[in-house]
Amino acid sequence: MGSRAATDAASGTIPAMFERTTLADGPRVISAPLPAARSVSIAAYVRAGSRLEAPEQAGMAHFLEHLTFKGTAAYPSTRALSEAIEGVGGSFNAATDREATVYWVRVPRRETERAMTVLGELICRPALDPADIDREREVIVEEIRGYLDDPAEMAQILFQQAMFGQTALGREICGEESDVRALPASGIRAFWSATYRPANAVISIAGDIEHGEAVELAGRAFGRGNGALHGFEPAPALPAGDRILTGRRDTTQAQLCVGVPALPRDHPDAWALSVLNCVLGDGMSSRLFLALVDRDALAYDVSSGVVEYADAGALEVSAGVDPGRVGRTLEAILRELARLRDEPVTDEELAKAKAYLSGGLELRMEETRHLASWIGGQEALHERVLTLDEALAEVARVTSADLSRLAGELFRDDLLRLAVVAPARSLRGLERHLRLPA
Repeated sequence: MGSRAATDAASGTIPAMFERTTLADGPRVISAPLPAARSVSIAAYVRAGSRLEAPEQAGMAHFLEHLTFKGTAAYPSTRALSEAIEGVGGSFNAATDREATVYWVRVPRRETERAMTVLGELICRPALDPADIDREREVIVEEIRGYLDDPAEMAQILFQQAMFGQTALGREICGEESDVRALPASGIRAFWSATYRPANAVISIAGDIEHGEAVELAGRAFGRGNGALHGFEPAPALPAGDRILTGRRDTTQAQLCVGVPALPRDHPDAWALSVLNCVLGDGMSSRLFLALVDRDALAYDVSSGVVEYADAGALEVSAGVDPGRVGRTLEAILRELARLRDEPVTDEELAKAKAYLSGGLELRMEETRHLASWIGGQEALHERVLTLDEALAEVARVTSADLSRLAGELFRDDLLRLAVVAPARSLRGLERHLRLPA
């Protein structure tokens, strides 16, 4: 079965932004034409992330992503896999998230079949050799240690725990060192067998390619195969963890992350939240940057961001500051949250935020990798796939009243959660600063 979104113009018919086909017992394929593009990008979303793991499986989805690159039926080693793509000038990688694992490849247009074949091998035919499993444990342990040694990463890990508690959403995706060392090889192979099924994958492709060709290549590379998938536990009532979590590090800069519960992925106010985030802390024209960096010189960089899951979300602000200025910086951040809660965003500032968000969307759609991610991520994780014009219309509909209402719902003292990584002297008395101005 197939469907498309298309637009007509006076000069003729503009190509459909995307077309989609669901193969019988196989993957869903969605493609977006980008005429005259010299590259083709393919993203393969496997709906198997860390949120599917039971506590004793912590780190398994990420471990499996690593292992697929150790060799497959047709490419028996990491070198053979890398040479297949890098040998023609392409690039590829993968990332594990909480609700999906995504593999992507970008190659010259003429190498599209090669790219699709490699993705099919990684997902459907990995070797999962016991010797590779044992060796890769050490690699992943070093990755975990690297995160823990990075104060900014550590602050993010603590914030997720403070917001989402001791749940699959609060656990670090990689797991802890003890988790990785305890994962049985048989369990990893069983996780792959249950989740890495062709019918559990979404294949998105962007470039100068016809949809029919994309479907044929995907069907050949991924084949057929279905299987029962276990659902994940619902998100807890948020916030679910301690109000403040800290990590002691003898660093010359403190890292802090403060935020509140926000919205699930497909909430009706999701686009209003995106605009609110732009006003608050996305870019050098945002309120946080102008106040904390440009005016008060409290930080080199400060930013806000949105975390979205199927049934939960968060809005967070991150900054790196002098350890002696943690309290002052936290108060400055909370003042900006209170301003959004108490004062309507002016028409001029709203227009600038919308132009920033809309322009960024438009520019990203000119590059095949971003376009493949746009359509693939929506097909895999969202309730519907928006065309670019539909997304721009959603942004345009957001009003200042929407932002005030949303800020009033989100920015409350009882919802605040804070994580700080800093020298011990900077971790005292944080509670008295964690209050929004009245």
